[in-house]
Amino acid sequence: QVQLVESGGGLVQPGGSLRLSCVASRTIFSMLHMGWYCQAPGKQRELVATITRDRTTNYAGSVKGRFTISRDNAKNTVYLQMNSLKPEDTAVYYCHILTPGFDSWGQGTQVTVSS
Repeated sequence: QVQLVESGGGLVQPGGSLRLSCVASRTIFSMLHMGWYCQAPGKQRELVATITRDRTTNYAGSVKGRFTISRDNAKNTVYLQMNSLKPEDTAVYYCHILTPGFDSWGQGTQVTVSS
């Protein structure tokens, strides 16, 4: 089992930036495909961005060009750089292991975009 711990959320004004981090508990992290999801109040959890173990990335259309997913295998960490934030980005953000056979979710980190 791999435990995931997210951090970096907070309150930011529209147009601002945040960087989320997700630390994994095991060194097999480098072999895992990872993703960031978000869940707004009253809505289903949605996939925001993914990164493979080979660092291939993909993004939801709503965040393409504004968010960047990256990873540092030496630190067992995946990041989500969020720029040009909008009020509709307000949600709890979770990291998740996409590699089949794992079912780990972090506790989430709240992102609130408001003036």
